[in-house]
Amino acid sequence: MLFIISSPIGNLDDLSLRQAKTLLSSDIVLAEDTRSAKILLDAAIARFPQLAISNQQLVISYYKEKEFEKLPEIIDWLNEGKNIALVSESGTPLISDPGFLLVKTVIKKGLPFTVIPGPSAVTTSLIYSGGNPQEFSFFGFFPKKESEKIKLLSKLRSMRDVFPEMSFIFYESPNRINETLQCFKTLKWEPNIIICREMTKKFEEILRGKPDDLIEHKFKGEITLLIK
Repeated sequence: MLFIISSPIGNLDDLSLRQAKTLLSSDIVLAEDTRSAKILLDAAIARFPQLAISNQQLVISYYKEKEFEKLPEIIDWLNEGKNIALVSESGTPLISDPGFLLVKTVIKKGLPFTVIPGPSAVTTSLIYSGGNPQEFSFFGFFPKKESEKIKLLSKLRSMRDVFPEMSFIFYESPNRINETLQCFKTLKWEPNIIICREMTKKFEEILRGKPDDLIEHKFKGEITLLIK
């Protein structure tokens, strides 16, 4: 059976009993990042040693570029009755992370799977923002090209006329965040921006302001940006 397992977005203390139990009882772990997966397995053993009957899971690299290549072998394993856990580097698989193709194929073939829920940067950042939690849209990572960012932001600005309470949520690289903020200035659009950095970690930081207020800030680590 396939298990889609959410994992902590930063703080390993957020690992749940069900997540740990499922990880430690799986035959195979499909991991976006094998190093992160092994840290997660070690944390599961440390926190719940009673579950660590054996730690012989086969950890396999499973990132976006490998999804199609690995798919036939994974389906064969599932047909053989193996328990397979899918984990992303952090948070919930499929949400801007690998797994969509696998889940789509599993559904098509009528194979069983279940989701082990857990932390998500999307919902955590939404609560931090103070925005209306009933109205939000998540768009994954911003485009890398400036022209594509400006085109997307122009469409979102138009949407605000129809959905004035809507929050738009994105992931962004610390290397590109200042360029993205500059795109708001190019469009002469000054919405309220909330930047959530390193959520649940030691140096967690929540910044609020207009693009002009934030554009000179130096950013590091994982970033979630909300347009409110």
